[in-house]
Amino acid sequence: MSRFAIQRLGIGLLVLVTIMVIIPIIAMIGVIVVQGLPAISPVFLFGVPSSGMREGGIWSALIGTIYLIVIALAISAPLGVMAAVYLNEYTKDNWLHRVINMAVINLAGVPSIVHALFGLGAFVYVAHFGFSILSASFTLAIMTMPVIITSTRESLNAVPRAFREACWNLGATRWQTIRKVVLPNSISGMLTGVILEVSRTAGETAPIMFTGAVFYKAIQSGNLFAYNLNEQCMALSMHLYTLATQVPHVKESVSCATAVVLLGFVLMFNASAIALRVWLRNRKKW
Repeated sequence: MSRFAIQRLGIGLLVLVTIMVIIPIIAMIGVIVVQGLPAISPVFLFGVPSSGMREGGIWSALIGTIYLIVIALAISAPLGVMAAVYLNEYTKDNWLHRVINMAVINLAGVPSIVHALFGLGAFVYVAHFGFSILSASFTLAIMTMPVIITSTRESLNAVPRAFREACWNLGATRWQTIRKVVLPNSISGMLTGVILEVSRTAGETAPIMFTGAVFYKAIQSGNLFAYNLNEQCMALSMHLYTLATQVPHVKESVSCATAVVLLGFVLMFNASAIALRVWLRNRKKW
């Protein structure tokens, strides 16, 4: 068999594997959308659960999810970027640097239930935040920070070293070079970590179940400031788990509609970040 035939065979196998992965995902999403989309309405989006979660809307869970994502992102993004800048631009390649890199990699692979137990001990009991939005957000931030650190380091490494050397030759300090040249040219890559962080934060259940999510919370319908940071909240992932496992005789369309809203919320967040990343990438001069 010629090498060109082997190449075509390899490409064909890769295409086949890709199709085998994509088709089940499309089928699953299609079933959820077909069953759940008719149940979505303004009352469903801006109403609160009623009749033991079997009727009403998901506003309590939707606004709680927004709280958790925004606060977790506000915590993890700055700390993750600063950690990545320090590791990539300031530290030397020694044993300590390698240990920190290994710790970041291992932290990214820790199961979410372990992060949940860590958040329970560290933020609920030791930091005395109690079962609250703050405890859940800090736990989610710790869980997703390795992704932001890794993606930021990759984007920093993608900036040519010649840019740094040119700045240094002109008398700029290391921090001036990072702030004026390196970070602006790597911002598009940093958004990749933010996209992954939002997706994982919105879909996690165990960390918030142990630290800040609650089965039901009565709030005012349509109120954007329904929660205080020191109290518990509902979340879409927790609400979907509750409907699927704890609420008897719930309509399947209600569960599917909740899943559709969660998917749409994540896709909307990700699409905004991707659009911003593309716009910033197109502004590059190299």
